[in-house]
Amino acid sequence: MVRLRLLRSGAKKRPYYRIIAIDQRKKRDGRALEFLGTYDPKTKPPTVTVNLEGIDRWMGLGAQMAPTVKTLVNTARAQASA
Repeated sequence: MVRLRLLRSGAKKRPYYRIIAIDQRKKRDGRALEFLGTYDPKTKPPTVTVNLEGIDRWMGLGAQMAPTVKTLVNTARAQASA
């Protein structure tokens, strides 16, 4: 099963995350099927960029979102509609 979750990158004590589609059996930093966005928690306010069309496509194919990704996507949808 495919999951939409975060891949951590960035330097020590300076995290930067990518939102990815990946097989749930792979490791956190495993090879992604597709990159769908980014999340930078260190900026004020935290920066979130999301490919909403890609998210919708993967959800239509039966992918599941991790709880954190679900929160980030909902935030991005709220910003897009405002």
